[in-house]
Amino acid sequence: MLGLTYDTAALIGAERNERRIWALHRRALERGIVPTVPAGVLGQGWRGGPQAQMSRLLAGCRIEDFDEARARSAGAACGIAGTSDVVDASVVLGAGARGDLVVTSDGADLARLRDALAIDVQLQEI
Repeated sequence: MLGLTYDTAALIGAERNERRIWALHRRALERGIVPTVPAGVLGQGWRGGPQAQMSRLLAGCRIEDFDEARARSAGAACGIAGTSDVVDASVVLGAGARGDLVVTSDGADLARLRDALAIDVQLQEI
């Protein structure tokens, strides 16, 4: 595993203080891995402050921008896969480019994108 990408479920799990998320996060940081959170994922999980536990998790992460180029790529990926969730597409595309493991509760949808795009991405369901 080169890196780690968090999908929305990881952020929600952190806010709920779920031990498995915090254990995974701690192990990643101990190994020098800075997890990536795509900006769209942050938007899906953020519901206004303070969200102290999620903020604590995010402090140890890198937020990946969702700019015009990424938006176009995600939209095109949705077209290829026959899906409509551009956030899911941005997760798969970014993680694939980095060789990241994706922590998600949305494995079936991400796998559909991964398979349609022939991207080598591993998914860890939580």
